[in-house]
Amino acid sequence: MAKDEIKNDTSKLTFEQAVKELTGIVGKIEQGEITLGDSLQQYEKGMALIKQCRKILQDAEKRIEKIASEQDGGKQQ
Repeated sequence: MAKDEIKNDTSKLTFEQAVKELTGIVGKIEQGEITLGDSLQQYEKGMALIKQCRKILQDAEKRIEKIASEQDGGKQQ
């Protein structure tokens, strides 16, 4: 799977879906259930999933900051 395909595949996942996939990948790699080549592909996908999770968390943090600043602004009036 090409990097762009992995990115597009993971960019549509929710945080919970991405974490579930990450957990599955880690389990397969740790148990030795897949070949080295497949492990590398799964590792690459895992890194894309981590990037997606970070993006979702950063977006949530920005949203929380916006809500908090709106609340603070309302109290000052």
